[in-house]
Amino acid sequence: MHSFEELRKEYPQFVYRGFDYDICDGIISISYDFEISGLEEFHPTWKIRYSDFIKDIADAHEYNELLKQDDTLKRMIFALGMAELVSYWKITCAPRVIVYAGHIDEKQENWWKELYFNGLGEFFYRNGIDTSFESFMSIESDCKEADEHIAGGQSFIGERLNGALIPVGGGKDSIVSIKLLKQSDLKTKCFILNPRGATVNTTVVGGYGEEDVVVAKRTLDQNMLRLNSEGYLNGHTPFSAIVAFSSVIAAYVNGLEYVVLSNESSANESTVKGSTVNHQYSKSFKFEQDFKNYEETYIGSNVKYFSLLRPLSEYQIAKYFAKCTDYHRIFRSCNVGSKKDIWCGHCAKCLFVCFILSPFLSQDYLKEIFGVDMLNDDEMIFIMNQLIGLEDEKPFECVGSRDEINLAICQTIDKLKAEGRKLPLLLNKYIEEGFYERYGGQPDTFSSYYNAENYVPQPLLDIVIKNCIDR
Repeated sequence: MHSFEELRKEYPQFVYRGFDYDICDGIISISYDFEISGLEEFHPTWKIRYSDFIKDIADAHEYNELLKQDDTLKRMIFALGMAELVSYWKITCAPRVIVYAGHIDEKQENWWKELYFNGLGEFFYRNGIDTSFESFMSIESDCKEADEHIAGGQSFIGERLNGALIPVGGGKDSIVSIKLLKQSDLKTKCFILNPRGATVNTTVVGGYGEEDVVVAKRTLDQNMLRLNSEGYLNGHTPFSAIVAFSSVIAAYVNGLEYVVLSNESSANESTVKGSTVNHQYSKSFKFEQDFKNYEETYIGSNVKYFSLLRPLSEYQIAKYFAKCTDYHRIFRSCNVGSKKDIWCGHCAKCLFVCFILSPFLSQDYLKEIFGVDMLNDDEMIFIMNQLIGLEDEKPFECVGSRDEINLAICQTIDKLKAEGRKLPLLLNKYIEEGFYERYGGQPDTFSSYYNAENYVPQPLLDIVIKNCIDR
């Protein structure tokens, strides 16, 4: 394993040289040109589907030509590259980043540094890297030709946007967004990045045909994967920021006004007690707020990016999802089992989803959904202790807050006792640790919870409140 300081000294420079893109046959094909000077080049690629939606001014061929001339689209593609580069930068954590692909001013430099620094909080923490915002990276923009290429004013699409794009991850949250938006007047499409079983099945059950699903394919450069296997630095990056920039591109070229995320208020909680380390930083309201400001200031697409579920807790989302029975057999959010499109039944994400649904679904039904009896698995005790706050670290997964997990467990214990059912192993351990005595009997503050820090448009907010918040 190479050390942080040794790599920075040996490879002090990372370069974002440029990007190319082609627009043809309903696909935007993008390739990026990154380099760790003296070590390796990287050329990740993207393919994003679009449709010839501007029927009143262009046919398909004319729309292709309009997109090629659209300066807003160029700015968006450049920005997606800025989000993408951190996955390659982290290999050696070069102290100097030079951007030839486009111009960034001092405020942009600080914006990107804040995203990288906070989005890499888990990466730094788990790799034992002690660094600071001031010292971890400098960003320089150095290309007049790129300035002229990126800066500019032509936009043929921004004033004609209508409808919403829903990024679909295959889990319960995006399903709840789909169900809620069905009650609105909005035209909706789904956005899938690198399709797999659960994401595709979600759109099918949701009634979306192929023409209503915008597919993007992101391909990592194999050189990065090879260097990771050779012991260069590796770890978590702010993936949701990549979803943000790519989904806004997808919405823009498909003529959609909104990108409707499914990030809840629980994403704001730090993963490590007493720190700012947050596995879900790029799902937090802070990032949502920053992204909104960046898009309006430096891109100007008129696409509005917000999370429909930001007013809610994970507990409220689970309570609503428990009624979405047509999705129960096909939803998946287990990272360990994602390649096989299964619940592994042994990880923190699986246990969290099981806990948060337990007050609302029977234990037998949950065993059918997950295929295992997690609450009687003694190997899950430590993970439970992380989830409930007995350990300082929550699992480095997208899981709910400690308080709502404790509420869900206590309600499950109360339900099983009322039914005269034997408590499973984990719930008995929970009682033995004194957590039921601490949290049991406390009022349910989550069913009526409302987080006012959100950008949900009022008509959609009314739908969320009506369906998910007890009044």
